[in-house]
Amino acid sequence: MSQRRARGDGGLHWDETRQRWIAGVTVGYTPAGKRIMRRGSGKTKTEARAKLREKIRDYEDGLALVQDGHTVADALNDWLAYGLSRQSENTKANYTTLVRSHIIGDLGARKLRDLSATDVDRWLMGKAQHLSTRTLRLLHSLLNRTVNRAMARDKVKRNVVALCAVPSGRGGRPSKSLTLDHAKSLLTAAESSSLHAYIVLSLLTGARTEELRALTWDHVDLNGKPDNDPPVPPSIQVWRSVRADGDTKTRKSRRTLALPARCVTALTTHHERQGKPSADRLVFASTAGTALDRHNVLRAFRPVVARAGLDPCDWTPRDLRHSFVSLLSDSGVSIEQIADLCGHSGTTVTESVYRHQLRPVLLAGAVAMDKIFDDEA
Repeated sequence: MSQRRARGDGGLHWDETRQRWIAGVTVGYTPAGKRIMRRGSGKTKTEARAKLREKIRDYEDGLALVQDGHTVADALNDWLAYGLSRQSENTKANYTTLVRSHIIGDLGARKLRDLSATDVDRWLMGKAQHLSTRTLRLLHSLLNRTVNRAMARDKVKRNVVALCAVPSGRGGRPSKSLTLDHAKSLLTAAESSSLHAYIVLSLLTGARTEELRALTWDHVDLNGKPDNDPPVPPSIQVWRSVRADGDTKTRKSRRTLALPARCVTALTTHHERQGKPSADRLVFASTAGTALDRHNVLRAFRPVVARAGLDPCDWTPRDLRHSFVSLLSDSGVSIEQIADLCGHSGTTVTESVYRHQLRPVLLAGAVAMDKIFDDEA
């Protein structure tokens, strides 16, 4: 007669269907009183007990394994459902699209516990052939956060995604600036467009597209205070943006910009066409009165570019801000003033992001020194 196992040692039985020995033990109970079981299987009793001891150790260490069927797609869907509660609806929609288009299709069927760093490296390298480096970094971040959430809920032992570096992807479309003649042609072509005031304001003030789309009439002063000493010119208060928190990109981006005369004229006409709307109305809105998104602006911008004799595929609304920097720099405006007008916290960002639009003023020193020493010779 076999000796009875001690309490807590669990059970061991032969599964005829699976043709394997199954070892099982109760490790605890859920808050609802349901028994928590851990099982190990093997072709021999010894192998089954060894597998069971391994699972018990994992459970006691807080690393309990999930069922064999739990996949990367399950973890991603769980993160999308419960891990984005603090994000805006636009961010949630963007992340959902990226996850379903680029991650689930390639890695979703893989069992989460079987996902290896090699799998992730191979996936990233494949995506690098047709995605930008920025998009690759975002995809890596989404998968990394997903696996971190799974680790915190004892779904997997470690996060292999954190061990993988992001490769360089395809280069993005370089920003460029309009020449003075092209800028004049664009302004003329925009006169018959519903986007006329937007284009004029973007090109002549350098405001970001997300700042202009959030601009309301109570932040527009078309009259100024000419009788003040000194006089106060017409201006716009760039204090908001379409970001999730409604604030501008940085604290320095919160600024008030004086309006050139052409901007005042365009905005006055635009205000009258809107039927002199209330102060809290958006300056730039759709025909239904709703806020514009970047796709609305791009669709309306391309016909204007075509009428100006330029290729619509080569130009986007963000190039107007780069053109603003270029035109000011060509006119001799200092980089410090340009940085202030652009809402940059210092000249470093202006130099690094808009370096192709900045005039090479450092050549002036060499010219002066040549003249000095030529005179002495």
